[in-house]
Amino acid sequence: MIGLCIRRIGFVASEITKNGGIAICAPIAPYRSTRRAVREMIEDQGAFIEIHVATPLEVCEARDRKGLYAKARLGLIPEFSGISDPYEVPEDPEMRIDTSQYSAMEAVHEIYLYLLKEGYL
Repeated sequence: MIGLCIRRIGFVASEITKNGGIAICAPIAPYRSTRRAVREMIEDQGAFIEIHVATPLEVCEARDRKGLYAKARLGLIPEFSGISDPYEVPEDPEMRIDTSQYSAMEAVHEIYLYLLKEGYL
């Protein structure tokens, strides 16, 4: 189910890209095969930049205001990425940011600098 949703997001992004637009998508995409399929779909139309927001699980749980991780650990939320369902870490993203080391604004600034350096802006 998750893979299907990510592929739908990828399709919409490829349509936007095909028509000269820029799509910024922020899904939780836990499977390498799905990320690879979306990359292939979009690279036919233009650039694909994978940014791995590499936040340690302990930090995610500490930041969880809705208590979703606790519910997942109790078995109340099935197939929760990183708890009861695997999360396959991206092997070679264009950029990796550990948000336990940056504020949200600093992380955005790092992404902005990468896009600027690579000629996207």
